[in-house]
Amino acid sequence: MSATSGSAPAPPFPQTPQFWVLMVNALGLGVFGACVALLFMGLIGLGDEWYSVSDPGWFGGQWWWLAVTAAAGVVVGLLRRWTHLPDKIPSLIDDLEHGQVDGRSVPGVVVVSAASLIGGASLGPEQALGAMGGGAAQWIARRRRLNDEDSQVNTRAGFAGAYGGLFSSTLIVVMLILEVSRPGGQRMAKTLAATIVSSSVSFAIYFVVAGAFFLDAYAVPAFNFEDWQLLAGLGLGLFAAVVVTLLGVVMKLAARTFGRLRVPAIVRPVIGGLVFGVVGVILPLTMFTGSDQLKTVLQTGETLGAGLLAALVIAKIITFAVCEASGFVGGPIFPALFVGGTAGVFVHQVFPDIPLGLAFTCMLAAVPGALVSAPFALVLLAGFMSQLGALQTAPVLIAVITAFLAVESVKYVAATRRRSNPQTSRQTNQ
Repeated sequence: MSATSGSAPAPPFPQTPQFWVLMVNALGLGVFGACVALLFMGLIGLGDEWYSVSDPGWFGGQWWWLAVTAAAGVVVGLLRRWTHLPDKIPSLIDDLEHGQVDGRSVPGVVVVSAASLIGGASLGPEQALGAMGGGAAQWIARRRRLNDEDSQVNTRAGFAGAYGGLFSSTLIVVMLILEVSRPGGQRMAKTLAATIVSSSVSFAIYFVVAGAFFLDAYAVPAFNFEDWQLLAGLGLGLFAAVVVTLLGVVMKLAARTFGRLRVPAIVRPVIGGLVFGVVGVILPLTMFTGSDQLKTVLQTGETLGAGLLAALVIAKIITFAVCEASGFVGGPIFPALFVGGTAGVFVHQVFPDIPLGLAFTCMLAAVPGALVSAPFALVLLAGFMSQLGALQTAPVLIAVITAFLAVESVKYVAATRRRSNPQTSRQTNQ
């Protein structure tokens, strides 16, 4: 038998035509993602035309806001009906984990999310942007008849293109997608290359037009690193886990409450709009995504007081849960950043010996990091937004991983109890 007989070994995947098809797709998805991100962020900026806060304290809002938020609920309800958007749509995390987007729901997600965010809902823009980027990528994958593995890689490159400009850092975007999707083997290397290309192109275009959206967004007072801050990071992480657990409980209660309402589906967003509108009148900083509102919290935290800061954290959790349960559409990352950052300012108010920069950045990263199971991406995000030094990131990482592990342990215990007592689980879900 000849030594050369038999099938030749497969070449490394970078030496295959299929790999370079993915790279070309990533280039195009980066351009597309930057364009739709610029358009969408400009569109939802229309909400700034009616929302203005001169007093961030108690009852600093205007009662006429209720007309706007209720009208937003009407528009959301009608758009959901006209676009045939189902009551439950996959979350951003689900889409990233599975590497696929339901193309039929993309138009509905985009228009409903735009109406939600213009109307002041306590949600983020990342759900709609991800749907557009991932949906376009999946359409390309079908047209080019990519296999399942390459289709998932292509879809995640679409997400990276949509987020490259929004998060102002290729490193953050790539880490976020890899942590949430957790691709293995050869798929990991393909995803890494495709998301770097796509997010880099997107960031380059977005930066030229609109500048950096997130970098240096939250300037915190500089503080010197001391070894006790590592232990403080542990405590802040546990506090963040309590906040995330509370958020999960409130979301379940809100979903159960709205699910039991015997009203037409179109009425639920109106009720939700009235609820977060009333809360917004009482505590105006709970409105919208929370990114600009968090700047106000950071700048005026000393005058707001610990009581108001605690109320803002709880109220933002409630409004986010109500928006999600009543039919508004948006992402969880931006509201979680507000909750975490505000909780950090609260910690500094209660314990002044903990530097504001330490408390703020630890909580800013730990709450969303535990919520979306992307701890390292959120450490990077917090560091870049506040321009921490290398030593100062150590307690932030400890806080994030502590919160992540604590929340996952709670999920594990809850899942174990459900498996051991399925009857109780069924009664709880009813």
